[in-house]
Amino acid sequence: MGVGRILILLALVGAVAFTYCTHSLRLQLAIPKSDLYNWASQVARYAVSFGGQPNRFVNLNVAKQPDSDNKATFHELVQSYKGVRTPFTRHIVAVGDLHGDLLNARRVLRFSDVIDDYDNWSGNVDFFVQTGDIIDRGDDTIALFKWMDKLRSQAIAAGDTVLSHLGNHEWMNMIGDWRYVYPSELKTFGSVAARQRVLSTGSIGRSWAANYSTASRLPLHPSLGPPNTPYPQRHVRHLHYEKEIDEFGFGGEFDVWMFNNHRHPESKDPLSHAALSFVHGGLSPTYSNLSPFPTKINELSTSLMAKLQRREQPPPHPPNPYPGLPPNTTNEENELYGSDGPLWYRGWAQDDEDTACKKVDGVLAKTGTRRMIMGHTPDFTNIVARCDGKIIIIDTGISHAYGGVLSALSIHYTLHPVGNDAEQRWVERETISALYPDKRTQIVDEEREIVGDFRADIVL
Repeated sequence: MGVGRILILLALVGAVAFTYCTHSLRLQLAIPKSDLYNWASQVARYAVSFGGQPNRFVNLNVAKQPDSDNKATFHELVQSYKGVRTPFTRHIVAVGDLHGDLLNARRVLRFSDVIDDYDNWSGNVDFFVQTGDIIDRGDDTIALFKWMDKLRSQAIAAGDTVLSHLGNHEWMNMIGDWRYVYPSELKTFGSVAARQRVLSTGSIGRSWAANYSTASRLPLHPSLGPPNTPYPQRHVRHLHYEKEIDEFGFGGEFDVWMFNNHRHPESKDPLSHAALSFVHGGLSPTYSNLSPFPTKINELSTSLMAKLQRREQPPPHPPNPYPGLPPNTTNEENELYGSDGPLWYRGWAQDDEDTACKKVDGVLAKTGTRRMIMGHTPDFTNIVARCDGKIIIIDTGISHAYGGVLSALSIHYTLHPVGNDAEQRWVERETISALYPDKRTQIVDEEREIVGDFRADIVL
């Protein structure tokens, strides 16, 4: 057989293999046929020529860490923009478990620029998020919750927002499970009865009911709505899913389709999942009330909290028997407080990397988010990021009860117009860093170009 025939045979085999692989890739990532053909043609155009050197091909369909050449290109686009559209920026700081330690909480909020030198709201962040477990294992319960309420009021006055969450320890105390209440902390309330009153119908209990949630969805851009805008919204499903499903050639889940589609350069909804989820424990793939997110979780949280706060307060455990949830607790409320619920789940911290990364996209798809951020499971050395920053665990044992690391998570989001205004092109960038007293470690730096009308005053 001649060299020419061998080359032709190899080319045919390669073409069959390429067709099979691209078809499998389309099914796996839910890529529309037209997008796949465009991608394939680009690959062919930039492929290695016979006897030549490979050309650089950057696949922007799935956001990755941008290389230096790509960063330079985006920077040049931003710098050369001459239009009238306004860039948008959002700065978020999130902090994990504080466990009764006011001094260390102040240190963390100060070096993360949430507060000034006088422990007041600095005005230098747009959102401050705390993921629960302020109570227990320390003496500063009253002072911490009072300070959080003060910061919340100051943030509102400055046009900023504090998002506060209930952790499993807040819920334990509502139930009457006081295993981690120090005798010295109890003295700050004066008596058992006084502590029960403050945590149920008193100042802390009222603040929990009015200002704290079990889950949050924080959009990175205001066109997606204010914090806790539920996902999915009915009109989004109607406008996009029904008319696009035929292009796939198979019946995929709407949430999975939206999640995979939003990462494509030609997506009609590139910001559909440009949001972050915050809970204390974690959002389990098997939890039955992930959607609509976070509405369903917070509805259950509100109803269960009302039952706990309004009942006659049981004598605390220990030394008395564990009181448990009220008799009229529903199955869904029991699940909320269960081991796979958002307060106790530890799978994202404890599963091996391969297992976690296989599961995470499904949860992100259902919740309309691109990352999930949680506390609860401490790492006493650093903030933990997994699966390319899709999972971020921010409990580092800040309280002196643990002696861990002081830390905060800083998220900077920018959407900058580029090119001709008529084209509605933007460069989206998200950088996430772990902050410590003496250093900053970058976790995520993702950048891409998207197209659409994303002015901050327009809600999609």
